Amino acid sequence: MSDKKTLHTPQREVPQNTKSTVVRLFSQLRGQRARLTVVGISIVIYVILSIWNPLYSAVVIDHLWQSIQTAWNTGTAFVITWDTLGKELFRLTIQYLFTWVFYYLQSYLMASVAETLVLSLRTQVSRKLHRLPLRFFDQNKAGEILSRVTSDLDKISEVLQTGLLKMIVAIGTVIGSLIVMFYYSVPLTLIFLVFMAICVVITKVVASKNLLCAAQRQETIGSLTGVVEEYYKGRDVIKAYNHEDQSIQQVVKVAEENRAANQKADFLTICINPLIRLLTRLSQAVIAVIAGYAMLNGTMTIGVVQAFFQYVNQTAEPLTEASYMINSLQSALASAERTFEMLDEEEEIPDPEHPAVVEHSKGNVAFEHVSFGYNPDRLLMQDISFSARPGQKIAVVGSTGAGKTTLINLLMRFYEVNGGKITVDGVSTAEMTRSGLRRNFGMVLQDTWLFGGTVAENIAYGKPDATREEIVAAAKAAMVDYFIRTMPQGYDTALHSDGANLSQGQRQLLAIARAAISRPPVLILDEATSSIDTRTEKLIEQGMDALMEGRTVLVIAHRLSTVRNSDVIMVLDHGNIIERGSHDELIAQKGEYYQLYTGAVELE
Repeated sequence: MSDKKTLHTPQREVPQNTKSTVVRLFSQLRGQRARLTVVGISIVIYVILSIWNPLYSAVVIDHLWQSIQTAWNTGTAFVITWDTLGKELFRLTIQYLFTWVFYYLQSYLMASVAETLVLSLRTQVSRKLHRLPLRFFDQNKAGEILSRVTSDLDKISEVLQTGLLKMIVAIGTVIGSLIVMFYYSVPLTLIFLVFMAICVVITKVVASKNLLCAAQRQETIGSLTGVVEEYYKGRDVIKAYNHEDQSIQQVVKVAEENRAANQKADFLTICINPLIRLLTRLSQAVIAVIAGYAMLNGTMTIGVVQAFFQYVNQTAEPLTEASYMINSLQSALASAERTFEMLDEEEEIPDPEHPAVVEHSKGNVAFEHVSFGYNPDRLLMQDISFSARPGQKIAVVGSTGAGKTTLINLLMRFYEVNGGKITVDGVSTAEMTRSGLRRNFGMVLQDTWLFGGTVAENIAYGKPDATREEIVAAAKAAMVDYFIRTMPQGYDTALHSDGANLSQGQRQLLAIARAAISRPPVLILDEATSSIDTRTEKLIEQGMDALMEGRTVLVIAHRLSTVRNSDVIMVLDHGNIIERGSHDELIAQKGEYYQLYTGAVELE
């Protein structure tokens, strides 16, 4: 029927264009400059204090040690007064307190910046989805779209709050700490850097493998979710064909693949920490031995040694986590890149600046030499022309893939025509806004969809300001009032999961009531009674006669017995109208319709 194809974007963990993604991501933060400025100032102060605190603590510890030695040597009591050590200890306490304050401030504000950014991106994506053509949703899997809206944006928020902030702080802290460490002792610092270099190399190798495992884990999670969702929805078919064992085996197989991927990723994540910790402790042991020897020689004081170890502790972790930080940032940028790709998707043709308005439409619909193809180079429809007047019931029939639903999609402007025009009351639909155009239509689709809410709210979806009397009248017209009254809370019964507790036929009846309540000039029934038994279908036809009176009705049907009373029946084949006329006229021609009808009758 078409050249549509499903596009699948692999779950990549590294951005393809890092520079442009970074620039664009930070351009989204223009409205948060004040908070970002405070974050930047907090980071600078925090880093300065993190470097200064151990340096000052060396002075305090040396002074404290000297006071203890003096008291010991003189046999006097060791006392801390405000003038001796009190001021220094109070000052050191205040410094540590301010260090905590600025750490808390930058973390709090960065969380606010990240969540505000994600809210902005989610809002942009939401608006974008409403502007995207139906072609986009046909070509992309729902899971991929949902992944970009949820997990990708969550990853951006998480990394901005933790990874980016941690990396910026780590860079400043490591550089400052190493400068002081070299000042205290070049040999000890070089020994530390040798051990850290080994740790960084090991971490880098493991992190690169972990990145691949993480991508594989995401892929297996997607496969497992897809299989479980498919089997859950198809549980009746599985039971009917006794395929429980096969379905269980398939789920077990995919679950085992997910388990293996998770085990590998988790092992790589967990095993690296003990190894790095061992190397870090080994480096500290070597440094302690050499530093102890230096204290005995008098070349280093106890305050300097403890300060050196503070610098070792606050430098070792960032250095060994550098690869993970970089991978985390790359993964977040890849998520941002995928989000921007969606925001850059080609949108629907904008509504005209000065649109035509059709108020109180009579329901005159016309196709004038319309051509259309999902691929412009391969047209599905060519030179389609027909008209429908108020009070007429036009049926569109044909084999699967003939273009019946496509015809309705063009009328609703879900797709744009490649040639010709479609008019409503003589006004081209291209000259109207989409919302203005669609107010003239009521639709009942083959695949019904009910929203979370009560039965009454679902019926009133077609007319939000409808009264309870109008809701009941629409339900009666659709022959669903009696069934609703048998439900626990009647019209106030809550529906969940697309009305999973209702049969397909009952859901379709509610969809018909939803269309009936708006009383539109043009009513479109796309296989509206396909899931309803013949007896109920005839009752609905009787009940909807009043609804159809004076309105234009377009019916798409596979069950040809439902279109016998149509004023005009159009037979489509490969997107073209090959026959048109009443039921009796087409039967007399003994053409395609005759073949379809007689074949359907034989099957019935």
